Amino acid sequence: MLTSDKQEAWTQFLQFVKTRCSVAAFGNWFAHIRVLESSAEEISLEVPNIFVQEYLLSNYKKDLCAFLPVNTLGEPAIRFVIAAAPKKNTPALMPIISADPSPDSSPIPEVKLNNSYRFENFIEGPANQFVKSAAMGIALRPGQSYNPLFIHGGVGLGKTHILHSIGHYIRENHKKLRVQCITTEAFINDLVDSLRNKSVDRMKKFYRSEIDVLLVDDIQFLQNRLNFEEELAYTFEALKNKGAQIVITSDKPPSLLKLSERTIGKMEGGLVAHMGVPELETRVAILQYKAEQKGLHIPHKVAFFIAEHIHNNVRQLEGAINRLSAHCRLLDLNITEELVTKTLREMLQQAPREKISVEQILKSVATIFQVRVSDLRGSTRTKDIALPRQVAMYLAKEMISESLMMLGASFGKTHSTILHACKSIEKKVATDENLRRQIGMVRRNIEA
Repeated sequence: MLTSDKQEAWTQFLQFVKTRCSVAAFGNWFAHIRVLESSAEEISLEVPNIFVQEYLLSNYKKDLCAFLPVNTLGEPAIRFVIAAAPKKNTPALMPIISADPSPDSSPIPEVKLNNSYRFENFIEGPANQFVKSAAMGIALRPGQSYNPLFIHGGVGLGKTHILHSIGHYIRENHKKLRVQCITTEAFINDLVDSLRNKSVDRMKKFYRSEIDVLLVDDIQFLQNRLNFEEELAYTFEALKNKGAQIVITSDKPPSLLKLSERTIGKMEGGLVAHMGVPELETRVAILQYKAEQKGLHIPHKVAFFIAEHIHNNVRQLEGAINRLSAHCRLLDLNITEELVTKTLREMLQQAPREKISVEQILKSVATIFQVRVSDLRGSTRTKDIALPRQVAMYLAKEMISESLMMLGASFGKTHSTILHACKSIEKKVATDENLRRQIGMVRRNIEA
C-alpha cells in the first residue's frame, strides 16, 4: 500500500534533485523512476535498469537518507524493482529497413566489440565517474541525451572500454538500432578502398543513412588529413540531423586537435568529458579485479606498492598482472614486494620526490589569479574568488592521489562540492583558452 507521506517525501526528493542537476540529467536518471509501495520501514522504487539504481545510490545516498526511511545500518531503506521490458518496443530512432543484398552492397568493415569491455567490469572512481555516467545516459537513450559525446584522456585510461560498453549495451537493449564501432584509421582505410573501387557513394550511404549509432575511436588520427576530415565531418552532420547518436574518443580535447574550426565546433556542440588518471584507491581496485580474473592473489600491501609505482596507465597495470601471473605459475612463486620489484623492474615508475599538497596548490592559484589564500579557503561566492577556488579543487583532484572525501576536508567542503567544481572547470576549459593557459601556469608553478 502506498502511503501519501512517502509519496510526498519522494516528490520532495525529486524537487531537491532538480535544483542540483541539469534538465538532461534529470530526464536520464530520475524521470522514469516510479514509487510502487511503501511502509514506515521501507519504500519500493521501480527503476528502468540496474544502471539507474547504481547511479542513484552512488551519487545521492546521503540525500536519500535525508528524505526517505533508513535501515539499522544508516543506509536508505529502498527496495529496487527493475521494470519489465515493454512488450511492444518502439525505438527512439528509425529502425533499419532490411533489403535484399545487392552486388554493390557488401558490408562495411567494423571494429568487433571487445566482449571484456562492458559497463559491469569497468572500475569506477572519481577520475572517471562523470564519463561513465554520461556514457550510461547515452546507452539508455541513444540520440536523446548528449550528441555527440566526446571523451578525451591519456593513453590506456579506459576510453575504448567505455566506447565498447556503450556499443554492447545498445546492441543488447535497443536491438533494432544498428551500431557501427570503428577506429579513425579504419574509416580512412575504408574511404581509400572505396575510392579505389569506385564505391564511395555506397560508403556514404551506409555511414550517413544506414546506421543509428556511430562510435569512433582515436579521432586524433584525423589530424592533418583534410580530405578525410571533411568526409567525416559531413557524416557527423548527416547522422546528427537524423537523430543518430555519435560518440568520439581522443587523446586530447577538441580545442587542442589540429582540425578545422567547423569540425571542432561540431565536437564541442555536445558534451565534452575528460577521462582522468585514476587515483591510488581506484588503481588498487583495478589491479585486484584484474588479478582475480587471472586467479591470482595479490596481498593488499603489495597491490598498493604496485599501484603507487604504476600510476599513469591502466593498461600497464594489466600488463603487470599478466607478467606476475606468468612468473608465479611457471616458477611456483608467491607474490611478494621483492618479486614485484624484480619482475616489474622496468615498468615501475619513480614515485614523485615530493608529494604535492593542497597548500601548495592554493598558494600557486592565489599567485596566478591574484587573490588571497584565505579567500580561496573562505565561502565568498563572487566570480573573482569562486572561479580560482574551483580551479584549486580541480587541480587538487588531478594532482593529488587522495579520495574526494579527503580533498573535501582539506578545503573545508564536501566531496560533492569538489566533484561539482571539477566538472565545472572541465566544461570551461574546453572553450576558454585564457583559463586553460592560467591553469597551465599554475601547474608549471607547482611542479617547479
